[in-house]
Amino acid sequence: MKAVRFHAHGDSEVLAYEQAPRPVAAAGEVVVKVAATSFNPVDVAIRAGYLQQVFPVSFPHVPGIDVAGTIAEVGVEVSGWEAGDAIVAFLPMNTDGAAAEYVAVAAELLATAPRDVELADAAALPAVGLTAWQALFDHADLVAGNSVLINGAGGAVGGYAVQLAARTGAVVTATASARSADRVRADGAVDIVDYTAIPLTRAVSGQRFDVVVNLVATSPEETAELVDLVADGGIFVSTTTPGDADAERGVRAVRMFARSDAAQLAELVALVDAGALRIDVAGRRSLNELATVHAEAITGKLPGKTILLP
Repeated sequence: MKAVRFHAHGDSEVLAYEQAPRPVAAAGEVVVKVAATSFNPVDVAIRAGYLQQVFPVSFPHVPGIDVAGTIAEVGVEVSGWEAGDAIVAFLPMNTDGAAAEYVAVAAELLATAPRDVELADAAALPAVGLTAWQALFDHADLVAGNSVLINGAGGAVGGYAVQLAARTGAVVTATASARSADRVRADGAVDIVDYTAIPLTRAVSGQRFDVVVNLVATSPEETAELVDLVADGGIFVSTTTPGDADAERGVRAVRMFARSDAAQLAELVALVDAGALRIDVAGRRSLNELATVHAEAITGKLPGKTILLP
């Protein structure tokens, strides 16, 4: 089969589109014929070796932590899944991923793919959808009536976070540039701050939020300003720069890493099928362009969520 692999850590040029052995389903696994994977920023950090203490990989390594596809082979000790089933999954970051024609996946990670979207487009859901879900509900315990600030709402995680928060009945304030403002508003944000035109702290002067979710890299000073925007007894959740709790005001601070959860992913799929959650795909590229996609992401030229098709 064809796959993208890297044989050592390095820049985007280490990604090679080449022949690789087709995986075989071990006990408890299925082999999935890949309809698409997607690009996630963490892919860059893993490829470059920045996370090798946290997510060590064996070489050659196939990236791609999202998968949408159909089951081609079912291993022993797997029940409830058959060849031909359409699935989505969020794969472990340190095992071979879905930047290939086929990938082996633990059956416990699988969720049935959404019915009403293109199967390839469903690859834009698992990792970022679960990140948004876990930030809002596992860590922030978001409920109706809460006020929430989502910093980085124009990105892939941010789009799901705005939709999920608004659907819950929270009052959403979001940061987004002019190019993504209409989409973020359609996702359910009540107030949008164009961070390219006005500093966030000035735009929301005098306000504090029950929940602040930070989805972009921030300096220590910027992070402290975001924590200061949390209301007494509230929570700051960051997927990037960690913040410091404010014990005097009862403000908690969590730096989170998303985890694969098939039950939560199935809930996200159900929302998609019900028309209550929209999958947004900004770009569709061929798998053999993955090195270019990595390079574009580093220079900020990659718009929104990009899926890769074998």
